[in-house]
Amino acid sequence: MSGIILYKSKYGATKKYADWIAERTGFSCVETDDADIKKIVDYDVIILGGGIYASGISGLSFLKKNIGKLKGKKIILFCCGASPYEQKAFETVVQHNLKDELAGLPCFYCRGTFDMSAMSFKDRTLCKMLRKMLSKKNPEDYEVWEKGLMEVGEDERGDWTDKSYIEPIIEAI
Repeated sequence: MSGIILYKSKYGATKKYADWIAERTGFSCVETDDADIKKIVDYDVIILGGGIYASGISGLSFLKKNIGKLKGKKIILFCCGASPYEQKAFETVVQHNLKDELAGLPCFYCRGTFDMSAMSFKDRTLCKMLRKMLSKKNPEDYEVWEKGLMEVGEDERGDWTDKSYIEPIIEAI
């Protein structure tokens, strides 16, 4: 069985998971921006990973654009986010992203990282605005993503990557 891991990693967590999956499977890793569908169609298993940003999964556009060329392939998705896993929130992300021809594809959650100093100016500004807004809210009323955002201080870094998150992906292969 041949396979490839495609990933879109903005701050490094998704690449870390892609590399860990590659270590376990022997599959190659390719960033979605560098992926060539003419080569991807030669693989039996396609794994695609991307970070979650504003409820969208980065890198998924490659799959949406090329899904028709990948009929009969085993396609597995994973997404990374800074928030702790919460079933309802994850299901919402899956429903938002995996529609039409992508509906029903297996998708897994891997907890990522949070590092304000590594963020783009735009992302850093949005996070600061959200944190300011949330600071006025009762912490008991936070949604799971809000808890994740507030869990790490403004100048701190959180890294929740863990190899155990790839086990369900390996089993799905």
